[in-house]
Amino acid sequence: MKNIIAAFAFFFMAIHVPAQIKTDAWLEELIRRQASPLLLSVLDQPDTFQYQFIYTQIDRDKNNRPHFKNYYLNVDKDRYFNPASMVKLPVALLALEKVRKLKKYGVDKYTTMLTDSGYAKQTRVGWDSTSANGFPSVAHYVKKIFLVSDNDAYNRLYEFVGQHTLNQRLWQMGYKDVRITRRFVTMNEDQNRHTNPIRFIKDQQVLYTQPPAFNEDRFDFSKKILIGKAHYNRDDSLINAPMDFTTHNNFPLEDLQQVAQAALFPDATPSSKRFGLSNADYRFLYRYMSELPSESDYPSYDTSEYFDSYTKFFIWKAGRSKLPSYMRAFNKTGWSYGFLTDVSYIVDFKNKVEFMLSGVIYANQDGVLNDDKYEYETIGYPYFKELGSIIYEYELKRERQFVPNLKSMIFSYSNPNSSSK
Repeated sequence: MKNIIAAFAFFFMAIHVPAQIKTDAWLEELIRRQASPLLLSVLDQPDTFQYQFIYTQIDRDKNNRPHFKNYYLNVDKDRYFNPASMVKLPVALLALEKVRKLKKYGVDKYTTMLTDSGYAKQTRVGWDSTSANGFPSVAHYVKKIFLVSDNDAYNRLYEFVGQHTLNQRLWQMGYKDVRITRRFVTMNEDQNRHTNPIRFIKDQQVLYTQPPAFNEDRFDFSKKILIGKAHYNRDDSLINAPMDFTTHNNFPLEDLQQVAQAALFPDATPSSKRFGLSNADYRFLYRYMSELPSESDYPSYDTSEYFDSYTKFFIWKAGRSKLPSYMRAFNKTGWSYGFLTDVSYIVDFKNKVEFMLSGVIYANQDGVLNDDKYEYETIGYPYFKELGSIIYEYELKRERQFVPNLKSMIFSYSNPNSSSK
């Protein structure tokens, strides 16, 4: 009986002990030693700003194979943050993975993809004026996701992959704390479980039809997630109570970093965590993860709004000035409800420097959500920019046994067709 009681006590403790906050003293000291008063103020208020930061060193061996070492600052897998557009990264990857499986039908990522409607609140897509041929495709949706974090593009790939496959595939890869439960459009839980019928067409012939689907999987919503002190609801009415994120998308920062690393370095990733993409898919992916809005012909963007560092937080430029031509960030960002997130692989081709940075901050000092009064410009973006600058300066001086060969990450962005097929 004593053994049984002890076993139950151990089990109870195991499921209720929160994850330990990860902080490497070396990294914190490096940052604090060079931090501005603004950054120090943020670092001194972890509960207010809920920041997390991961610095990933990359060292190449004599065969140019990458090896990774992570350093952490205030990283807590149990601390919820709204991932916002960060979920577009795995959705884009899984869409490219899924469309490869349709090759036997004559379908590829460039094939015209028409979305139909089969359930409440669903909408159709039969054309896309931003594409070169006027029609939507998986490839064009992926481009828009990385160029400007397009919401509709995410919704369409969410519908193509399906809520069931999105979650089951990520869980299978070991990301057990992840859940992707919703589009970025007003829908309830039931409507988000239903996904649209889809047709792939070439030369007016239907190559493949995907029927509507419903996800019957159960999600664990037992942990209540409440954020803020007040919020505006969908009717723009102020509710003097925290906003409920219990059923929202969830993606811990460490998992996002691992997904990005797996996408960027597939040959250095265990097979169980590797996405099923072709070499051409990876080349396509890397180009649009790093391309700037000003370099895109289709779609063509107003660069006064979509400036160079629009989705490049760690190399963000105040005043929206141009980024250095020899630097690229292969990344994905997210921003919503006061949360800013960036997971980025940064390359300096001139100085042969490469590293990864992943971070999140909550910049909402009044505690009211959905009021569009967030401190992105005054606290959020400067937080990312300064952390990026501190690590970059350190990387410029860091000794490496072998200089990395980074030629595989160089793209010609002036030609809209280069490196895309």
